[in-house]
Amino acid sequence: MATPAPRPIVCDLSALGDADAEIIDLLGRLRLAARRQDRTLRLLHASPALRDLIAFVGLDSVLRLEPGREAEERKDPGGVEKEGQLDDPAV
Repeated sequence: MATPAPRPIVCDLSALGDADAEIIDLLGRLRLAARRQDRTLRLLHASPALRDLIAFVGLDSVLRLEPGREAEERKDPGGVEKEGQLDDPAV
């Protein structure tokens, strides 16, 4: 019986705050942990600032960022109504 290929570790970076050295360290450690388990790491939806910082520190060939949708293209979260779209009239 053949062993199935390990599934990739998928990390959605869209909710991260400011890009800083701590984030870079965390992503580097995550990459090492994935490699030790013979798994790949998929980094999705990185902000332009995070992409720039990863390139600046020279890790863009190690931490491969997959293209993601820009913030304007993302779907609005379900169940959230914008101001002025309420069904109930203001009292």
